[in-house]
Amino acid sequence: MVHTSGQPDQAQDALNARDWVKILSGYREPSAWRSFFELGVTLGAFVGLWALAWWSLSISAWLTLAISLCNAAFLLRLFAIQHDCGHAAFFKSRAMSDWLGRAIGVLTLTPYDVWRRSHSIHHSSSGNLGRRGMGDIHTITVAEYKSLSALGRLGYRLYRHPIVLFGLGPGYIFFLQNRLPLGLMAKARYWVSAMCTNAAILVALLVILYFGGIMPILLIFAPSTLLAATAGVWLFYVQHQFETTHWETEDDWDLHDAALHGSSHYVMPAVLQWLSANIGIHHVHHLYSRIPFYRLPEVLRDHDVLANGNQMTIRESFANARLHLWDEDSKRLLSFAQARQAF
Repeated sequence: MVHTSGQPDQAQDALNARDWVKILSGYREPSAWRSFFELGVTLGAFVGLWALAWWSLSISAWLTLAISLCNAAFLLRLFAIQHDCGHAAFFKSRAMSDWLGRAIGVLTLTPYDVWRRSHSIHHSSSGNLGRRGMGDIHTITVAEYKSLSALGRLGYRLYRHPIVLFGLGPGYIFFLQNRLPLGLMAKARYWVSAMCTNAAILVALLVILYFGGIMPILLIFAPSTLLAATAGVWLFYVQHQFETTHWETEDDWDLHDAALHGSSHYVMPAVLQWLSANIGIHHVHHLYSRIPFYRLPEVLRDHDVLANGNQMTIRESFANARLHLWDEDSKRLLSFAQARQAF
């Protein structure tokens, strides 16, 4: 469930999505010192916890595992910084953002140029029923589900099951899928991005193996990466998968309306909001992706309509994980049980 409260609904009608784009353009300029500070704090904590976890191997494997799981939070934050780099939002220099993104991509197991292209497609097609398939959570309509064979329905239900989406899926995406430029394999630049990232990851793992053996890989690298990947997939899921999200056919789809109405404002405790680099303020991000993550709270402070709109609590997000089919008649995302009643 995503909700708004009281008068903001009326005000939101008065300002359409395109109006908001003009207003939000005033927040796009990054601050060099702030960007370096955010990078330094995040990377410093990540490297420090890696070193602490390695040192703790001589004391307790369980202590090492606990430290590495804590470090997943800073790996997730590094991915969020990489995400800002992909939108040219972290530094004024596009080249500086891109090279930082490529470097962080080695830590996040994500070939930066491949990801940047697929993520750009996500932003340019989110909520468009005619352009599904890259950079999104696969979602079909009630009518499409009804037309599937029994085997097809089973396949879709398995794909949307939490064990697959949030259990098996994150590991598959970051450890396996990201090793090839899937969907972009016709262009050499994306092969270069994927293969160079793979080579850098391999070198890093060989260095770890040479100096520390297999245990740092098993108890530090793998757990922190897997937990960060799982948290990242969950955040991406709840940002667009909720009851009143926005899907339209190609003819009726509008980029800015889809951004404003099809992205959630995921309300989290302050510490989680910081660790996720404000990515929960996703409706604002989709409306104007060039805003640095550390300026997104400014937008909410200045505009109550956006602060109160599209809110989703953590408790509500768990309920939304049961919704899997888009009903074009009611404009709602439904559970399989609800969809059966619509047949």
